Amino acid sequence: MQELRLPTNLGRLRVEVRGAGEAIVFWPSLLMTGGMWAAQAQEFESDHRVILVDPPGHGGSEKLFAPFTFTDCAHTVADILDGVGVERAHFVGNSWGGMIGGTFAALHPDRIGRAVLMNCTASAAGRAQKFEYGLLLRLARAFGGIRGPLTRPVLSAFLGPTTFRTRPEVVAFVRDATHRVDVDSASWAVKSVVPRRPDQRALLSGVTAPVLVIAGDEDATFPVEETIAMAAAIPGADMTVLDGVAHLAALENPRLVNTLIRDFLARG
Repeated sequence: MQELRLPTNLGRLRVEVRGAGEAIVFWPSLLMTGGMWAAQAQEFESDHRVILVDPPGHGGSEKLFAPFTFTDCAHTVADILDGVGVERAHFVGNSWGGMIGGTFAALHPDRIGRAVLMNCTASAAGRAQKFEYGLLLRLARAFGGIRGPLTRPVLSAFLGPTTFRTRPEVVAFVRDATHRVDVDSASWAVKSVVPRRPDQRALLSGVTAPVLVIAGDEDATFPVEETIAMAAAIPGADMTVLDGVAHLAALENPRLVNTLIRDFLARG
């Protein structure tokens, strides 16, 4: 395993590179790091070059001090590929990562193979979501992080009733990950991905790469209908809804998600 800190247009990013073969870039959700993909890294490093990204402002990557655009993030993916010496890669993303995977596929069609976009949307944030996340950021600063009474609402944005009831290890992982978040840095990402989020449906209509869109039927952040609308905007995209998972499908049901990814990548 190589641990790199690669220069990009959004600062130096911590990236783990494992294995050899066709490359797969994994970009996580807001408030998560590349560590959320541990089960996918274990599955795919035997026959792929797995690239796990701590996204801008998160984990071991350089802090953020300003907002960014989704176009900035797509160019950052290209910078990562340049940094590890890869011309073309598959892309797997969750939430923020799923949205950026769609942007990257639209803007860099020569550099993407297949894309698996999970628990994401192509729509702009509604008024209620903007208010909710704005309040969350204000409270997180007041509490000095995501802790205390903020913990449960943040966990509920990520996880559904099935995971709370039957997957205590996932609940513990997400609780620990969110407690470690640098709120001052991550708040710029939250602002950029939630209230400043663009409607991307027109952009995604130009995607030519094969795409699989995955939704969780218990996702409270992006309801299934919103993710279906994203898939409908991408020509030829496949769509799958998973029972018993919410906003972090790859963490909540890694065995099923790994099978879906492997089967989809094998088509190409």
